[in-house]
Amino acid sequence: MSILTNILPMISSSYATTTMHDETPVDQETSLVFDFLNNNSNIPQQFIWPDGEKPCSQPPPPLHVPPIDLNGYLSGDPLAVSNATRLVNEACQKHGFFLVVNHGMDSKLINETHKNMDFFFGKPLVEKERAKRKVGDYCGYASSFTSRFSCNLPWKETLSFRYSAEIPDSDHIVQSYILNAMGQEYTHFGDVYQKYCEEMSKLSLSVMELLGESLGVGRAYFREFFEGNDSIMRLNYYPLCQKPDLTLGTGPHCDPTSLTILHQDDVGGLEVFVDDKWHSVPPNTNAFLVNIGDTFMAMSNGIYKSCLHRAVVNCTRPRKSLAFFLCPKKDKIVSPPTELITSNPPRKFPDFTWSVFLEFTQKHYRADKNTLDAFVHWLQHQTC
Repeated sequence: MSILTNILPMISSSYATTTMHDETPVDQETSLVFDFLNNNSNIPQQFIWPDGEKPCSQPPPPLHVPPIDLNGYLSGDPLAVSNATRLVNEACQKHGFFLVVNHGMDSKLINETHKNMDFFFGKPLVEKERAKRKVGDYCGYASSFTSRFSCNLPWKETLSFRYSAEIPDSDHIVQSYILNAMGQEYTHFGDVYQKYCEEMSKLSLSVMELLGESLGVGRAYFREFFEGNDSIMRLNYYPLCQKPDLTLGTGPHCDPTSLTILHQDDVGGLEVFVDDKWHSVPPNTNAFLVNIGDTFMAMSNGIYKSCLHRAVVNCTRPRKSLAFFLCPKKDKIVSPPTELITSNPPRKFPDFTWSVFLEFTQKHYRADKNTLDAFVHWLQHQTC
């Protein structure tokens, strides 16, 4: 029996007042809710967010983040290395968000992944639900997470699947999942995302080299830790919304994973919380957007911040984004390197495995800005 199951009543009572979102299950048929969304100008109550969390009444100021030349950094040029490590260190200590350019990703592959998002999300709901996500799982198709939550629902559809960089699982794991869930007509779709995940894994490891050097532990430390990563790929689709001032595409949260590498289209909608207010992130299709997640914040001993962000929607154009969530192998111990543990700062988070944290977020807690604190609170109860 999972150790999480034994303390579920404690989780429900302890965190009911601290989580930002209601965890009450939904009794209604979820497909009807999202069909209603797409064909009616009246927003169902479940999608209307509290006044204090609705989108800004005025456009938020843009977040100015200097792009980091990843190819320059990897070339070893001293000036490029110094500049990249300084920029990423400043950004990650302040808000946990930065951009990388000259990343080496094939633009044709990126365009093909976006094209195939249109292919999938343009299908009838009954077809997309061949891959319907099961409660408690992170893989599959979800329409607004209506099977999990009863209020503050996000105005979006997603398709998520696992990617493993560990042999022999990595050979065809994405292709196999897509074919098993959707059928042979999705062969090309599976091929595209298999390739994209492989390239994202490589890019993630390069970014980990940069993070390691910027923290003073060397290029190899985090790269080697994540070489056998067991990660998550998610396709996000944000439909048109007739009343975008009432709802959110994604509510405020920090990603519980280690690192998110995001490619968004040219529509815009991503916002990051910096200096006590929301800032927009202007689209840049030539860049990848990177944000620190809770797991890496723990690995950095709290030196680098997990990025608090959200997504807004609009009434003129749907928005798409591709999110690769880098995660360690599920049984690896998440612990900071000894170089980052001193009297100042002292050890901030206990050791844990990604598998336990993942289960916590999928079954018992809705990710928000307090996820890691809530998880640590639960872990401490286990040792009492």
